[in-house]
Amino acid sequence: MYMLNSSEYTEEKVHKALEMLYIDRENEFREMSEMCFGGKNLNEMPNWKEFVLNFCLDIGDSFKTWTGQKQPSATSPQKALTILRQIGNDMTSMNKLTHVLNISYNLSMEFKEIYKRLS
Repeated sequence: MYMLNSSEYTEEKVHKALEMLYIDRENEFREMSEMCFGGKNLNEMPNWKEFVLNFCLDIGDSFKTWTGQKQPSATSPQKALTILRQIGNDMTSMNKLTHVLNISYNLSMEFKEIYKRLS
């Protein structure tokens, strides 16, 4: 969970912000977990919410590169392709793919806002 382990986040505030976000966005987390983990039993995975959030933060960060807000790194093309392949698995249309990208981006932005307000 490298995005959440960066120096800009503290563990205690991450967990508090994540729980607050999960209360309002449980359906979105479930949809993202279905995409990430398939039909696996989430009760057997203690950090599944953190994993989903980390994935969403990664998409939010990549969006900055895709829109020119951030300079691309040497690994940006591979990262973009990896994200699209992870999300696009079993998708049947671009609309569904875009829907998942929008959910991911919105979850990452809402998390950052909640985290910032906890200061």
